[in-house]
Amino acid sequence: MYTVSKRMEIAGAHNLALPYESKCEGLHGHNWIVIVHCRAEKLTEYGMIVDFAKVKKEIHGALDHKYLNELFDFNPTAENMARWICDKVTDLCETGYCYKVSVQESEGNVATYERGEDE
Repeated sequence: MYTVSKRMEIAGAHNLALPYESKCEGLHGHNWIVIVHCRAEKLTEYGMIVDFAKVKKEIHGALDHKYLNELFDFNPTAENMARWICDKVTDLCETGYCYKVSVQESEGNVATYERGEDE
């Protein structure tokens, strides 16, 4: 089994729709640290699972310095972002898939999405 990971820092703003009072309901920003993990049983004929440059272009390019609420039709929590990123990176994998994404919103606050065996 081969595995690769890619780390990116993404600056962006969002506000959350919550059923309780929270300062996160107001517009605010983060410097997210995003780490994607991909795996495959075999590599492409040229020795890759996914091209890191494509991951950066697709994920960092789409999210960096953006107002995330304008990009998505879901509440842009770190958890929801991790799932969205995992799905996007899986689409980029030439072999294998993205199995885990961690989104660090701030020091000490990390959300991780792990793809189940049946997905």
